Amino acid sequence: MACLNNICKEVSDEKMMTKEEEDYTLDGTVDRHGQPAIRSKTGTWVSGILLLVNQGLATLAFFGVGVNLVLFLTRVLGQDNAEAANNVSKWTGTVYIFSLLGAFLSDSYWGRYKTCAIFQAIFVVGLVLLSISSSAFLLYPKGCGDEETPCGTHSTFHIVFFYLAIYMVALGNGGYQPTIATFGADQFDEEDPKEGHSKIAFFSFFYLALNLGSLFSNTVLGYFEDQGMWTLGFWASAGSAFVALVLFLIGTPRYRHFKPQGNPLSRFCQVLVAAIRKWKVGIMPGDDHLFETDKNESAIKGDRRILHTEGFRFLDRAAIMTPNDYATDEEKNTKGRNPWRLCTITQVEEVKCILRLLPIWLCTILYSVVFTQMASLFVEQGDAMKTTVSNFDIPAASMSSFDILSVATFIFIYRRILDPIVARIKTNPKGLTELQRMGIGLVIAILAMVAAGVVEVFRLKYANKDCPNCNNASSLSIFWQIPQYMLIGASEVFMYVGQLEFFNGQAPDGLKSFGSALCMTSISLGNYVSSLLVTMVMKISTRDNMPGWIPGNLNKGRLDLFYFLLAALTTADLMIYIICAKWYKCIKFDGRTNGDDDDNKKSRPVTVAAQADFRV
Repeated sequence: MACLNNICKEVSDEKMMTKEEEDYTLDGTVDRHGQPAIRSKTGTWVSGILLLVNQGLATLAFFGVGVNLVLFLTRVLGQDNAEAANNVSKWTGTVYIFSLLGAFLSDSYWGRYKTCAIFQAIFVVGLVLLSISSSAFLLYPKGCGDEETPCGTHSTFHIVFFYLAIYMVALGNGGYQPTIATFGADQFDEEDPKEGHSKIAFFSFFYLALNLGSLFSNTVLGYFEDQGMWTLGFWASAGSAFVALVLFLIGTPRYRHFKPQGNPLSRFCQVLVAAIRKWKVGIMPGDDHLFETDKNESAIKGDRRILHTEGFRFLDRAAIMTPNDYATDEEKNTKGRNPWRLCTITQVEEVKCILRLLPIWLCTILYSVVFTQMASLFVEQGDAMKTTVSNFDIPAASMSSFDILSVATFIFIYRRILDPIVARIKTNPKGLTELQRMGIGLVIAILAMVAAGVVEVFRLKYANKDCPNCNNASSLSIFWQIPQYMLIGASEVFMYVGQLEFFNGQAPDGLKSFGSALCMTSISLGNYVSSLLVTMVMKISTRDNMPGWIPGNLNKGRLDLFYFLLAALTTADLMIYIICAKWYKCIKFDGRTNGDDDDNKKSRPVTVAAQADFRV
């Protein structure tokens, strides 16, 4: 009887231990106190939905400024179309350049929560300063800033104050964007099948929240700003950003966190220095002779080890063990290894991973050149079309609401219809891979530019050539722009959602925010390339006293040729992308490692290769 009681007690203890283990997340996340995160009390869709609402409100605030900025620069600051388009491209590009700063601080030192909070606060301050500058001295005389009443000249101080405000907005939003995307994904345990599926879905909903947040900006705020009520629009944006910050802070007790992993630049430099020091050492096939930590350890605590891959073999020298790797006491770490002479396979593969991502990333930049036209030349094109229906004037910037509706529609079509059908055809439960979706996005972007060029051909056909200011300069209705906006929206679903999933999934554990920042930086460089391309086209096309392709009066230009040029460049980019996608090798993990794991929690090989192959 006593023996039976002991057996029952042991079974009961085992059940309690199992239940206790199941209560904690398996991916290494912690709560706000630094303790292992309890699954039922942290993360999941409770935190995810709060962050999606936060993203929607922050996006509303950002696009409340960005969507009509090109018109603000022309009507209030008196810039011409080409100059305004270039300044908007530079500003938007700077927004996403700052995403690298946010990602670096997030991954290395501050962690994602602190980074989001600080940059959102900067974002709010920038919007408040912008609202003050517009109401105090930019909108003078009173009532100026609409399409009929231009504003007066401004002092250097006023212009500097304005640019300080909008670049504070760029800093705040740029540093916040990639970090909030990764922080939202952190709320789902990818080691749990159910939460892992939710994590994949989160990126689609994240991009949907981004677009729905901008819907209000592009319609209601866009209308008021188009009528000259800029102060109202800017203060509404500031209020929305403040509410977003408050909601973010309310969710503090519920969030899951990954601890920052230190400066990745030092790890990268260690690999390069160690490989150069051993450039004469011979490399043997395989990885048996390469150094790696024990199974329950990692070069970065809490991260998964990365399995060795072929390619970039010269970097493997950094992990080859030689007698000099334990040379001097000053350079030794706690285990006696000199990290500047001997690196782990995981460190080497981190560098390889980034090198492999770069060609894919570079191919996405030209897509961003196409995407950025929606905030600049599409608006200027629409402003030169018939924008009145009865007595109601449609703001050209509000046409981007069709892009948002297209994003929402195609996310539903892809997730509920297309993906399941492809999964059945390919016998792959994950349907189209991220690389395949990004390729489809490029194809649709080409069609969007062709559609925009065709619309411009017909706009010029029905244009008033003597129009002095190009407002309602053509009898062609602005609703003919709907196809190009819808195609851009469809391409975003395949390209940008695919990018978010791809770069987040393919980045090493210590560089997840950097992976999201790559997507944002692609948009940034796309804006800069767009600005450079516009400048080059105008310089070449204005020779011999010609007005150029994109003059102040679009009726005297050839904007259609610029759109067709973009279509041709994107086609060439697609060809290069297919080659790079076929060459790409996916990162392979060996399970998450923790210093206190026991033998019953052995790491298991995890590969995302099946998610990233590309077949034409």
